[in-house]
Amino acid sequence: MGAVLGLLLGFFAVHESLTVRVSRGRVVLTVRDTSQEFGCDEVALAVRDGKQLVLLGPDGMEIARENCGLPWQQLSDAFGGQGYRWSDEDPHREEFRRWVPGMPGLPEGADALLRARAAARKKDGNSEDVRELRRELLRLRVVVRDEEKRQYWRMPLSSQGSQGS
Repeated sequence: MGAVLGLLLGFFAVHESLTVRVSRGRVVLTVRDTSQEFGCDEVALAVRDGKQLVLLGPDGMEIARENCGLPWQQLSDAFGGQGYRWSDEDPHREEFRRWVPGMPGLPEGADALLRARAAARKKDGNSEDVRELRRELLRLRVVVRDEEKRQYWRMPLSSQGSQGS
């Protein structure tokens, strides 16, 4: 019985874990049978942010953020060896502001999405709803990161100037 339970837990861990494939032409991230593929021109910087791998585009927008249990030095070597820039720290970390309901400065609709995301995180911290709401926020050019039970947000400088207010 213990061996079967161990196999099931092992399968779940592999199924839930991140796989990263890096080549000169593209980066492929796979989690839960879902792959995201990015061309080399889309990835300006690969970043370690705590226990997460983050890919940033040329405009500073986050294009991917995934929990990562892979060895960081191997990832750094893989990205660097294929011509991608790597950083052990998010260069935009100081731009993040803690989200509180009704916070000014967010684009229309972002506060509602952050509220829904907070509720989804409280219910199940890593659910598909949480991931989908992150993607919706990115469509509004709002980058979100989590720290314990708190949400932090930022907008790339290029999109802040186009807000008109």
